[in-house]
Amino acid sequence: MKLLHYVVGPIQTNCYTLVSDKNQGIVIDPGASGDSIAAELKKNQVTPVAVLLTHGHFDHVSGVEDLCSHYDSLPVYILEQEMDTLRDPELNLSAVMSYEAKDFSGLITDTFKDGEEKTIAGFKFKVIWTPGHTPGGCSYYFPDLKLLFPGDTLFCESAGRTDFKGGSFSDEVHSIKEKLLTLPEDTTVYPGHDSNTTIAFEKINNPYA
Repeated sequence: MKLLHYVVGPIQTNCYTLVSDKNQGIVIDPGASGDSIAAELKKNQVTPVAVLLTHGHFDHVSGVEDLCSHYDSLPVYILEQEMDTLRDPELNLSAVMSYEAKDFSGLITDTFKDGEEKTIAGFKFKVIWTPGHTPGGCSYYFPDLKLLFPGDTLFCESAGRTDFKGGSFSDEVHSIKEKLLTLPEDTTVYPGHDSNTTIAFEKINNPYA
């Protein structure tokens, strides 16, 4: 397994690509610069086979259309509860923090259910509904790799904002304490912004623990 990491867009969003030994990739949160992400994938001889979105904010989805334009039938997934966020420019913040109000729901190929377990490109993962930052935000947990991609739910020593429309502080605290920090302590966390961390470190150092 190889993990490619790009920081994209004006809000410095982390975009990740999990690469299998067959050079197939799962792209997580291409928030901007879709053409550049595609160029890096081609440079590394990686063929993307799926795009996973942790939530519908514009800084995590704005690069999807350009990225997908380089490939035939690249599927894009999000948790089913987050479709309203994608549709509503105020919920997805494109009307608040971007140049143009947008409905991103047309980007989605299919939706996940909470607790669903999937295998893509040989990688097994579980979809965990982690509302708070957005109503339908989710985290992707890869147990065999001991990796977690929580989007903007959990950061290193912090958590995502809940003061945007659709946010809930109580939901976010519950998601962090009851759904994420209960995962194995040796799980490495790759958040939507800033640096990676571990569940063990966050159980001790995160103010929301």
